[in-house]
Order: sequence, then structure tokens, then C-alpha cells
Amino acid sequence: MTSSERTDVAARTAGTFRRAWDDLAPVGRATDGGYRRFAWTREDHVLREWFAGEATARGLALTTDRAGNQWAWWGDPDDTPGVVTGSHLDSVPGGGAFDGPLGVVSGFAALDALRAKGVSPRRPLGIANFVDEEGARFGVACAGSRLITGALDADKARRLRDADGITMADALSTAGRDPRSLGKDPETLRRIASFVEMHVEQGRGLVHTGDRVGVGRMIWPHGRWRVELRGQANHAGTTPLADRRDPMLDLAAFIAHVRRAADEAGALATVGKLHVHPNGVNAIPSQVTAWLDVRAEDESAVRAVLAALQEYAPTEESWTPVTVLDADLADVVAGALHDPPRLGTGAGHDAGILAAAGIPTAMLFVRNPSGISHAPAEDADEADCLAGIDALAAVLERLLA
Repeated sequence: MTSSERTDVAARTAGTFRRAWDDLAPVGRATDGGYRRFAWTREDHVLREWFAGEATARGLALTTDRAGNQWAWWGDPDDTPGVVTGSHLDSVPGGGAFDGPLGVVSGFAALDALRAKGVSPRRPLGIANFVDEEGARFGVACAGSRLITGALDADKARRLRDADGITMADALSTAGRDPRSLGKDPETLRRIASFVEMHVEQGRGLVHTGDRVGVGRMIWPHGRWRVELRGQANHAGTTPLADRRDPMLDLAAFIAHVRRAADEAGALATVGKLHVHPNGVNAIPSQVTAWLDVRAEDESAVRAVLAALQEYAPTEESWTPVTVLDADLADVVAGALHDPPRLGTGAGHDAGILAAAGIPTAMLFVRNPSGISHAPAEDADEADCLAGIDALAAVLERLLA
């Protein structure tokens, strides 16, 4: 390509990125500046329609698998398994703008860049939108990828309930999907030769190295557990302190115990979600349900935290062992990007679920100047995002050759 042609492609890529970002910015925006985009809600429907529209505008074939994950294909993956990129569009409560959407938007922008360069791929290219990656509504992270790989049992998934008591099965029905379709999806998995997920970094590793883009090395082992603390409901104004059975006191002790156990084990542990019943300001609760998230670079540290909390009988809701991303594919990525830094991460991703299912998988990370994620302050400079798109396009071009 000439210098003028390269400049034109760069300008188009920037335009594609800005337009997509403007389209997505209002969807699920909360008053605190963060986002609330939960699976199988009105906001999720709008996001899925946006994805379908982007696929249609590019003449891509749009398919939906048994879990509801969306796939936009350039080429026929039933003839030859393809290279897939993408991420997710849902969020945690009050989440940032970049976690997930950056990977989906970048997938479409990278495809446009490859077409503008006149690349003729020898295998199909797919862009994925995984549903319910954050697990914010039903409590299981990466539900869409776990379902199609068989890591999440379909019957268990259908029974999962949100904070309002709505089951995933009911939510799917309301959204116009048949919950009976949930299950392992070998047909979809056969279409994926390799998967490259681009994601905003959820830390400050690239800030410290001074690089715009890095390559994933591994994903820490991590899991979620549920703890039930029971007491006796009673009147806040008439029940003497000595006569109370208040599970909120047990919750306070539990949280303090979690912090000590994590500190001693060298792990990260968080109690970030609660259900209190009956949740009245003038009533002593009868029950508190708390969710525990534990992560560490080494699985033994996670297990040490759980061992220290056995008196609370935590119930496992999800578990992901350490995921070492494909070394050969990481070398291809590093070669395309001139040996960028390689990073481990404590954040879970659909890439990790696919890797555990035996699909060669790599990750790219884009610098986050704040280092903050899952919060409104999550950020990425446009120049870094565009550098990430260029990097993704270079990687995909190599893999499609």
C-alpha cells in the first residue's frame, strides 16, 4: 500500500471506531456515568440489534448458537473452520464503557481495515458477541461460553435466578428464546479454528511498561461461592440486643474473616454482592446471602482461602482453573506486534473458557491509563484503541493467510 492509501485506511478505521462508540455510548448508561447492561434485558436487546446491524451492513452472515451468542462471519466456517475475534457487550452494575465492547467494536473495525487493504483470507473470519460474560444478572460469569463448551450444565443454567427471582429460563422466554435450546454446542465449536480476544487492560501493567498493546500470557484461577447466613426476623424497635439473632453481625464477621484469609494466602477475595431478607430498615433480617469471589495466581492460594472459610459452608457457583493461553498462538501475535509485553491477568474472559475447551486462544490488551475497571473511571485513550485495532488487524491477517 502507498502512504496515501495507508493514511486513508487509518482515517476510515478511526471513523468506524468513533461511530460505533457513539452508537453504544447511550445504551444502559446510569446516572453515575457507568453502565448497567444485563443479559436478556431491554438494554441487551438493543445491543444485540446493534451487533446484527453491523453484521448486515458489512454483508456478513449472522448466526446465533444454542446459548444465544452471536457470530458474524466473513466466509463459510462450515467449509473451513475460521479465525474468530470479538468479546461481549454486557456489563457489571456500574461498569465501564470499555470492558467487552472494545473487543467487539475492534473486531468490526479490524475486518474493515483488512478489506480496505484488499486482503483475501484463506479461511473465514468471525466476530463474536458472547452473552452474559459478566454474570451480573444470574451470578455465573462467562455463561454464554460456558454453556456452549459444556462447562455450565444447561439444567443448572435454566434454574439460576436474578435478584428479582426471575429464572434464566423465564428471562430467555421473555426475550423470545427457547430455554430448551441451552446446552453444549459442538457444531459452533467446530467452526472455531482459533480465537483472539482484544480487551481493555484491567490493571496498570501497560502503564508501567509504557506500551499501548500487550499480549495475554495466562488467566489466574478464580471462582465464585455463595454463603447463606440465617437468623430470626424481628422488630428493630422492640427486640433487645441480647435476644437478637441478627445475620448481619455474622456477615460482618464473615467479611473480616475473608479479608484475613486472603491476606494470609496471598490471594484476592471480595464480598461484593448481597441479598438481605426482608431488607427493611426497621426489621432485623432473617437471612443474608453473600457472594464470595476469590482469585490468585496459584490455585493453592484460592483453596487456602476456601479452607479457612469452611465453617460458613460456601457453595461453589463457578470455578475456572488456571488458563495458560496457547503459546504458539501467542508467539504469532507477538511476532505480528514486534514482541510486545506479555501479561497475566486476574480477570476472567470468554477466551479462557474457550482455551479450557481446547481451542487455541490468544488475548490482546489495550492500555488503561486509570488502571480501574468494573467502574465508571475505566478508560482508554482513542489513540491506544486505534493502535489496538491496528494490532488486531495485523494478527488476524497473519492467521488468515
